[in-house]
Parts: sequence; C-alpha cells; structure tokens
Amino acid sequence: MSAGNRKERRAKEATLGAQRTGSPFRPSNELEQDGVQMILKHPDFSGPKGKTLFQLAEERQRELDRANPEKRLVRVPASSPTTTGDVPAIGPLGDALFYSTSMAALHFTLDVIVYSQYREDIVWNEIVWRAAAPTPIFILLVYLTHVDFSHRFPLLRNAAFFVGSIVAGCYLAYLGNKYGYFHVMKAAPPVGTLWVWSVVEMSLPFAATSALAVLGYIWWNGLEFF
Repeated sequence: MSAGNRKERRAKEATLGAQRTGSPFRPSNELEQDGVQMILKHPDFSGPKGKTLFQLAEERQRELDRANPEKRLVRVPASSPTTTGDVPAIGPLGDALFYSTSMAALHFTLDVIVYSQYREDIVWNEIVWRAAAPTPIFILLVYLTHVDFSHRFPLLRNAAFFVGSIVAGCYLAYLGNKYGYFHVMKAAPPVGTLWVWSVVEMSLPFAATSALAVLGYIWWNGLEFF
C-alpha cells in the first residue's frame, strides 16, 4: 500500500471521528507556517513592558498608608541591633550550661584515666560524684567569663586565661611527678579540666604560647608528662 493511500485513509478517519463527536477541530500532523515561526521565535530579554509586582505592591502600600496613616508600617533597617542576627544564640547562661556539661564529662574522663594509670579498681559512684560536685562552680565561672562585660576587654580576658592556663598546666605536671598517687587522683582531674578550659577560651596566639610555656617548664625541670 502506498504512502498516499495511508494519508488519505487517515484523513478520512479523522474527518469521520470529528463528525461523530461534533468537534470543530480537525486533527492534523502538519504544522502551519505561523506555528513554525512561533516555535523558532527567540525569547524577549528586554525586560518587563509594564509595572512589576513589586512596583504594584509599593503603590498599593502607599495608598494604604495615605488612607490609614496611623497604621503605617515602619521598616526596620538591616543593621538594627534588634534583628535576630545580632542576638546571641543561647546567651551567657546557655554557654555556661553547655560548657559546664562538657567540663564535667572531661573531669569524669580524666578521673577514669588516673584510676587506670595506677591500676586501681574504678569506683564509678565516687567518680560520678566527683564529676558532678564541681559542676555549679564550672557554671559560675563560665557565666562570669561569657557576659558582655568580660568581652569588652579582650586583651585582659586573654591575659587572665593565659596566666591561669600556665599555672594549671605547670601544677598538673608538677604534682604528677612529685606527689603520690592518692594526691594525684584527687587533684589531677579538676586541675586538668581547668587547664583545658583556659586554653579553649583563649585566642589562638595566647593558647599556643601558654602550651609552649608549660612544655618549657616540663623540659627545664626535667619532669615527665604522664
């Protein structure tokens, strides 16, 4: 069967189908010249020809402001201190709770390490109690060092933590080499916790310098860092 006969038969079937349904449309598999030009037409990048939605919204807002001047909306500038971006996420109290929890966990870990070093049987109740007992002190210390007033003098803040970290680190190395195991088991966990906390609170140059100072103290006195 030739291609022409197939086209004629399809056109006849389409005409009969349109007559049965009463539809004025005639299906076709051919494109007209206007349709081809519409498909090949390039999009218009020249921008909107009329007012945009933002412009219409501003005009409507101005009309509402003129009609109700008492209910006029006031725009807050992005640099205003009342924006949520300038408000601390959790504040000094939240920092105190978060830091104190981490410090209690560090105290617990150091206590377990000291027990294991001296091959003593771990008494979990005592270790948990010793980790929980200084937690209120940790909360108070962190809160006082995280309020706005303490951040107004960053140099003094770093200097205070710098001195505290050196004292805590040197004393930790000294008691580990000069005192007996009972004293070390009692003093090493809290002193080590305060040392780590002081280093974390400082800026990087102060923290690195304090660590070098502690290492220099250990080397100068011939101590062993256990």
